[in-house]
Amino acid sequence: MTITISSPLLAGIEAGGTKFVCIVRTGPDDIRAETRFPTTTPTETLARTVAFLHEAQAQHGALAAIGVASFGPIDLNPSSPTYGFITNTPKSGWSQTDFVGALRKHFSQPIAFDTDVNGAALGEGRWGAAQGLDTFIYLTIGTGIGGGGLMRGRLMHGLVHPEMGHTLLRRNPERDPFSGTCPFHEDCLEGLAAGPAIAARWGAPAETLPPDHPAWNLEADYLAQALHAFICTLSPQRIIMGGGVMNQQHLFPRIRKRVQRLLNGYIQHEALRSEIDSYIVPPGLGSRAGVLGALALAARALA
Repeated sequence: MTITISSPLLAGIEAGGTKFVCIVRTGPDDIRAETRFPTTTPTETLARTVAFLHEAQAQHGALAAIGVASFGPIDLNPSSPTYGFITNTPKSGWSQTDFVGALRKHFSQPIAFDTDVNGAALGEGRWGAAQGLDTFIYLTIGTGIGGGGLMRGRLMHGLVHPEMGHTLLRRNPERDPFSGTCPFHEDCLEGLAAGPAIAARWGAPAETLPPDHPAWNLEADYLAQALHAFICTLSPQRIIMGGGVMNQQHLFPRIRKRVQRLLNGYIQHEALRSEIDSYIVPPGLGSRAGVLGALALAARALA
């Protein structure tokens, strides 16, 4: 895989609920600086981000633009007084954090700000598993669940931004008495299928559960229900699924089979029949989708 990025020096910030990843580079083979650190308090974490960018500029020259792909919810409306804020997030201590404002105190360059999943989708469309497509979604299944993507080549924005992780599902209380972990909805997609929900339900971290554990069939059912809803409402040309939970590669065939069963032949397209293996796929950029997506946001801001 060859990734081509224009020559200006760009910074990408993948702001995750667990960790921040920051890079400065002109191209895939020209990484000037990179760091990662835990997401602690806003003051400490943003100070480390600013310090990294200052040091990178001192060593490698002025940045042309900065891209931020952030956990949310966030305010993406440029005319809003809270534009650039992380808003009512479940992440403790981060509600109403002025992310873009903290950067603008130090940097005058263009700053692109979007959700982490929209950023990853942009990166996948430019260099990864969605190249050549203009309508697709990217889902991350990990500590939380989020979704974003492009529609006709435009990032998904609207009233706010997609919150696919909070899609409501059908839960059978007899099969799954676990009520869910989401503080807002309990048994939404994130509340039932994110990593913390798996651990709370089964009493062990997801990555420690063997492939034949009953957790995985239940997980596949919930994820397939969500994909069925997204396929019927958004009609994406491809669905990309990343995040720590999806490192369990055995989930993909289970999800594909269940999606076909739920659709029951209603939507007639080869992508959903014989080509399902190339329709529901892992990220082409792997674990780098988020940070490369932030870099793609920076390139778009510069353009």
